[in-house]
Amino acid sequence: MALCGPGSLSFLVPWAATLLLALGAERALALPEICMLCPGSVRDLSEVTLYCKQTPELMLHSRCCLNQEGTIVGLDLQNCSLKDPGPDFPQAHTAIIIDLQANPLKDDLANTFRGFTQLQTLILPQDVSCPGGINAWNTVTFYIKNQTCQGQRNLCNSTGDQEMCPENGSCVPDGPGLLECVCADGFHGYKCMRQGSFSLLMFFGILGSTTLSISILLWGTQRRKAKTS
Repeated sequence: MALCGPGSLSFLVPWAATLLLALGAERALALPEICMLCPGSVRDLSEVTLYCKQTPELMLHSRCCLNQEGTIVGLDLQNCSLKDPGPDFPQAHTAIIIDLQANPLKDDLANTFRGFTQLQTLILPQDVSCPGGINAWNTVTFYIKNQTCQGQRNLCNSTGDQEMCPENGSCVPDGPGLLECVCADGFHGYKCMRQGSFSLLMFFGILGSTTLSISILLWGTQRRKAKTS
């Protein structure tokens, strides 16, 4: 029987508004590709699920735990038949916890986690070493089927590591076991030895004049070949 009358309209309006809001929220939250790298969702008893449910502001979507801004704070890719995390893995550089157990991963993952400075818990297959080695983590725990790398260390605070950067540069973490030297304000170039701001105008001026010279040379060469033929 079809609904009719003023009463039916008063029932439909709030229901339609709720549906539209839900659809709008779904469209606004564009999931990063890494969250959909393999089918299924995060398991109920996984470490990522337990971490995500500790904070009401966090949400589980596909294989990710996201904050209200849509930033990845947790990633669960266990049992996804991965030999490597793939090209979209850097999208999860903001993650605090990542689970990669039960995957046939290659052993050397050092550069895979470049930029993952917030990572505090990493779960790996038992035969895959923690990136950066045991010195890059506060605790490495081995279990029957996996291992956990816990508490990423700031190696810039280690004795002697500050000496690896030049006088006008400073050491900053760049992921587990990874460091980089950043020039102080007002310095740039090789070993941060050049003082003053980098001149983009001069750079593009030199690049433009060089490109123009090569283009004219090639054009002249082509004309000579055309006349000869």
